[in-house]
Amino acid sequence: MQHFRLSFIVTAVCLAAAFYWGGIMGVFIASILGVLEVSLSFDNAVVNASILKRMDERWQQYFLTWGILVAVFGMRLLFPILIVAAATGIGFVGVTEMALNDPDTYAKHLTASHVQIAAFGGMFLLMVFYSFIFDENKELHWLGYIEEKMASFGKLEAIEIIMALGPLLIIQNYLPQEIRLDALVAGVSGVILFVIVDSLSALFEDEEEGEQVVAVLKKSGMMSFVYLEVLDASFSFDGVIGAFAITQDVVIIMLGLAIGAMFVRSLTVYLVRKGTLDEYVFLEHGAHYAIGVLAGIMLISMTHHIPEIVTGLAGAIFIGLSVYSSILYKQQNG
Repeated sequence: MQHFRLSFIVTAVCLAAAFYWGGIMGVFIASILGVLEVSLSFDNAVVNASILKRMDERWQQYFLTWGILVAVFGMRLLFPILIVAAATGIGFVGVTEMALNDPDTYAKHLTASHVQIAAFGGMFLLMVFYSFIFDENKELHWLGYIEEKMASFGKLEAIEIIMALGPLLIIQNYLPQEIRLDALVAGVSGVILFVIVDSLSALFEDEEEGEQVVAVLKKSGMMSFVYLEVLDASFSFDGVIGAFAITQDVVIIMLGLAIGAMFVRSLTVYLVRKGTLDEYVFLEHGAHYAIGVLAGIMLISMTHHIPEIVTGLAGAIFIGLSVYSSILYKQQNG
């Protein structure tokens, strides 16, 4: 339980703040949002753990401390306000006042930006999925020959970008004419951001030894931290918008999602410390497939509404199957 001690402290503080702000009902709604955030983000924790285990102790602590501040106040409070400000032309202060004093209008503006948010987040997550699927250096394949064959396609230069931009170009044709360009720009921006962050691994090249200190960006220090925060942001976009279906109170939403975000981070550290990914060898595979499904759902939601329960069940199914496959693999291989 020591890995979750800070999470329980944050939960107590957030629930106390929720009671002060909204009474018993505020506590109840914040608790529901926290549980939903954890249940929908388990695959996020697994992928985070696969990256975090390659980082040193110092950056792991930064992820758990400074990272939570970025995740809660940055991605789940300030970033939605910035989106509404950019979409409406209203200043940051004006949108902040709107969020606190007129949450219904704020929610409508944020929901109206769903297509752009889904395009950006969906494309970034799709690139995360493809970077795993088309990794030709991956030795263990959950789906056997099929996955091994897909990994071999990684020899094709920029295969991830090609496979990601294709669906985006198709989907934007089904959008209203007036938002097609916005959706296209948002989606391409998601791809560009992933490529930039992933390509910065070249900065860690050790010329003297003739090898990279970090084989990929996600393996070291500050850039790994940045990657994790962007990944968390992509996961949180739909969660923030979906929270407005439960309550319009921005403060309660932030407190509830803060509880969930903190537990997801503690769960990430727990998976690293206990070596869970080494014991359940296909867990990382299942999490990435869940991310691929989430990316697809976000892109489809640009034209059709997808219930949140579908997203949650899809992730749970892949995680459950990967754990079961890991147990069988361990039994068969001693």
